[in-house]
Amino acid sequence: MDNWTHSSLSLKEGLKDGLAIGLGYFPVSFTFGILAVGQGLSWWQATFLSLLNLTSAGQFAGLDIMAQGGSLIEMALTQLVVNIRYSLMSIVIGQKADDTTDGWHRFLIPYTMTDEIFGVAAGKGQPVGFPYWVGLSTLPVIGWTAGTLAGSLLGQVLPQRLSDALGIALYAMFIAIIIPAAKKYRPVWFCIVVAVALACLFHFIPFLSSVSSGFTVIICGVSSAALCAWLFPVKEEEL
Repeated sequence: MDNWTHSSLSLKEGLKDGLAIGLGYFPVSFTFGILAVGQGLSWWQATFLSLLNLTSAGQFAGLDIMAQGGSLIEMALTQLVVNIRYSLMSIVIGQKADDTTDGWHRFLIPYTMTDEIFGVAAGKGQPVGFPYWVGLSTLPVIGWTAGTLAGSLLGQVLPQRLSDALGIALYAMFIAIIIPAAKKYRPVWFCIVVAVALACLFHFIPFLSSVSSGFTVIICGVSSAALCAWLFPVKEEEL
């Protein structure tokens, strides 16, 4: 228990940082609940799916495969491509973990790894402990699961335009993550611009547009990050 009260980043601070993420997840998962029920899943199946996965892009992609009667191999490969970035994020957080994070904690952290949670944790200027991580991820898990439950039960009574508009919240959360970092560290702007430029090439150039969205995200993200790391290396004393 001492680790939970004496960690440099407390459970309470994690809950505070995770509140906005949890609130942002609710409308996005609300949309997923609507779509899941529309594709034939029951309310409890949709809710259980969100509780176990906690991945917006992966769940939406998986729902399309289920609706089209895709194979398990297709499902596995799609999820690998869409969600492989979480493995890299988990490694980064593992390197930032303090001494409150032991072996079994490191197996639990990837379950709640999302882009937004990673962005907040990685942006901390000090090691991240397990108590803080529990606080940071609790409200997002609740928000994502509760939103799916609400959408699967209540979504059918909402106007279609309103239901479609709820999905925009996902992009708002991504913007909220990168803008503060870009203000503090100018090379982040460069990385963002390069990633956007590459994404446009993959969208508008005919032979590149055939590349799947999952591979496009990986290529654009890794390429822009690698170029930024090469042009703007971080000195060891700055870490």
